[in-house]
Amino acid sequence: MYDLVTFGEAMIRLTAPEFMRLEQVSSLAITAGGAEMNVAVNAAQLGLKTAWVSRLVDNWSGRYIRNKGQELGVDMSNIVWVEFDGVGFERNGFYHLEMGAGPRASSVTYDRGHSAISKVQTGEIDWASIFSKARWFHLSGITPALSESAAAVSAEALKAARAAGVTTSYDLNFRSKLWSAEQAQAVNRPMMEHVSVLIGNEEDFEKSLGFAAEGTTESYSKLEPESYKEVAQRVKEAFPNIEMIGTTLRDAKTGWLNDWRTLLFDGEEFYLSRIYEDLELVDRVGGGDSFSSGLIFSLLNGKSSQDAVDFAGGYSALAHTFPGDFNWATAAEAEKAMQAGGVRISR
Repeated sequence: MYDLVTFGEAMIRLTAPEFMRLEQVSSLAITAGGAEMNVAVNAAQLGLKTAWVSRLVDNWSGRYIRNKGQELGVDMSNIVWVEFDGVGFERNGFYHLEMGAGPRASSVTYDRGHSAISKVQTGEIDWASIFSKARWFHLSGITPALSESAAAVSAEALKAARAAGVTTSYDLNFRSKLWSAEQAQAVNRPMMEHVSVLIGNEEDFEKSLGFAAEGTTESYSKLEPESYKEVAQRVKEAFPNIEMIGTTLRDAKTGWLNDWRTLLFDGEEFYLSRIYEDLELVDRVGGGDSFSSGLIFSLLNGKSSQDAVDFAGGYSALAHTFPGDFNWATAAEAEKAMQAGGVRISR
């Protein structure tokens, strides 16, 4: 039995060290990452039994991704393997990261064209078998953005999960480098009828579903929770099957300092975490995935809505303090953070 199943792309992540630009460096730090794999890894580290479903080319990069997931407690046995043709007509994706500092924002460059997961086909994955032994299924808007066939399989997976009685969550995760807002809305809106828990930030709700908050700025900063309460209510009215809506609120002051807060709407009431002011960022990639992980972990363990948003807020705030896509914080550390615990050295 899986507590959580996720489906999506993972890539090899290559990061320039010491805040340098890529053209400056003579070496790169390597790891793996990708929204749905991040959620599976984080949830496994918190104690859930998780599985990640994907399609990978059977070469060094595919095996590296598989091995990294296995090392961190994720069942990787549901990967569809594609034979390496020696040329790369199908390949595994890469992404390159430059870490920002001060007024310079971090920057991601993708190298993921013709990836194996973008060529996935409906009927290729035995969803009925996978969901017969699962409690929760998580997907993000990145996966359907990869190709028309990936969008079709994403919809297929959501329908199969709901048919099997599995709770579904969907992180809108809009990526402008993958598709336009118009394309995202055309694909995402029909899938919402199969979603139980919807997750996203201020940009996601506007670009992926067409629900903009009042007071939105071009940089999506300094947004008040009240404006997102109104957005959440409008989304719930449009898609009544959605039971909960979670969002992250970020005020990016500099490349290093952000304010962070999380919100949860359970269809009747709104719940807010504490504000994490002047959160010092080591690496902001994966912060939203950690919110998803913390929320899923909390709800599967029967926490109240307030406790769930508090835990997810603390857990995702801590994610910003670790390099890499994955969150290395423990549940105990998240509990301490949500209670405004001190940062004196633990002896």
